[in-house]
Amino acid sequence: MSHTPSEQELHRREALGKLRALGIEPFPAAQFPVSHSAEKVKAEFKEVGHAVEGQQPEANVVLAGRLMSVRVMGKASFAVLRDGSGDQQIYVNRDEICPGEDKTLYNEVFKKLLHLGDFIGVKGFMFRTQTGELTLHVKELTVLAKSLRPLPVVKTDDQGNVHDAFTDPELRYRMRYVDLIVNPQVKETFLKRTRIFNAMRNAFQDAGYIEVDTPVMQPIPGGAAARPFITHHNALDTEFYLRIANELYLKRCIVGGFDGVFEFSRNFRNEGMDRTHNPEFTVMELYVAYKDYHWMMNFIEGVFRKVATAANGSPTATFQGKEIDFGTPFKRITMCGAIQEKTGVDVLNADEQTIGALCKKHGIEITAAMGKGKLIDELFSELVQPELIQPTFVMDFPLEMSPLCKKHRDDDRLTERFELYVAGFEVGNAYSELNDPIDQRERFEEQLKLMERGDDEAMFIDQDFLRALEYGMPPTSGIGIGMDRLVMLLTDNPAIQEVLLFPQMRPERFDQG
Repeated sequence: MSHTPSEQELHRREALGKLRALGIEPFPAAQFPVSHSAEKVKAEFKEVGHAVEGQQPEANVVLAGRLMSVRVMGKASFAVLRDGSGDQQIYVNRDEICPGEDKTLYNEVFKKLLHLGDFIGVKGFMFRTQTGELTLHVKELTVLAKSLRPLPVVKTDDQGNVHDAFTDPELRYRMRYVDLIVNPQVKETFLKRTRIFNAMRNAFQDAGYIEVDTPVMQPIPGGAAARPFITHHNALDTEFYLRIANELYLKRCIVGGFDGVFEFSRNFRNEGMDRTHNPEFTVMELYVAYKDYHWMMNFIEGVFRKVATAANGSPTATFQGKEIDFGTPFKRITMCGAIQEKTGVDVLNADEQTIGALCKKHGIEITAAMGKGKLIDELFSELVQPELIQPTFVMDFPLEMSPLCKKHRDDDRLTERFELYVAGFEVGNAYSELNDPIDQRERFEEQLKLMERGDDEAMFIDQDFLRALEYGMPPTSGIGIGMDRLVMLLTDNPAIQEVLLFPQMRPERFDQG
């Protein structure tokens, strides 16, 4: 794809040359000594009054930011400067920034050669206009960076209709830098995302758990049932896989003697894309020794309350018109019990053929590669999951669905596993971890049989992980939380692409000439 400069872009490039001809470098190298942010100005000068004729306070406020609007009124102008904390109005008077005979800085530079989107630095003092607007009275002005492309200009007509807004999802995701400039609410989403991550990290650290790092390139794609991305390491002449999960490495840490470890992990799964799936995503995984899945339910319920409060000021959130309450105890149901309640069929005691027929009855497509566990999962996803709006722990999954999970202490056809569902989708997945190496090897071998049947999401056998378990791993509970989905919930964004700064998209093609 080639780009032909528009008339506006050509005009800006022409202005760039004129600035340099006037001896003004549009991209200066020296640092600019900012003293305040827009946010700090509003807090520090909230008591400042109107300007007094003949009196000018000391010019002790220095701001820098992007020029977002300008209103020229002869020899004076009002403009809005936007920095990382918000917007600040400024007042520029020709005779004050150009006190001598030469008025070039105002008449030529400010009025003609600066455009919306340019970065400038200003120094002056604060006052209030007659309308009460806190404003910086500019005494000095510096050009910091020239914007060579015009920003989208949002216009509102007399009827209140918005025109030319930067709302096309594909453009917004491809050019997130423009999206962040012109749609302030988008930036707020990512500020909340940081608060959410920090609140969760602090909760784990306060509990005494250690944050660690594990490999992104792995010789065995383990820890989840998913299709991996494959890459080649030239120096080792070996195929590696981008991690689909960090579970098996974190369990190795528990074997090695850590009592509690966690990691915010970038994972990669070579699968479909939709409103809750992106090929690259962030998961937090936590493993704590000497605990089980009942303990984890209680612990993580408290963590979610803290995180929701950090994001929104209370343990409630509004998601797509529905109020989600993280402040009351989460509901707890069993997977097979929920399906039986919907269908009248006890799928735990039914054979594979009966469950397959039940799937067909409810319009669910099945294949020969699906085992009993996969069929039950499909039934649950279709019939039960969409109705789980309030936080709900779904417990006790069939053995076939959970190759890394400890068998249920009361029924060895089940596992001690739960998933946390909110607003109709999964947010967390937790186990009483399987620590019997003999049982684990048998589970891996069952996964190998599913792979031979054509299940391309079945797990590989990780021999080194089995060796680690043979050295002994204490009873352990672990959980993985889909951080992107959690951010969706707490920022009221219906698509995962809205909470990823740079979601995956089909690459653009640019001419290299």
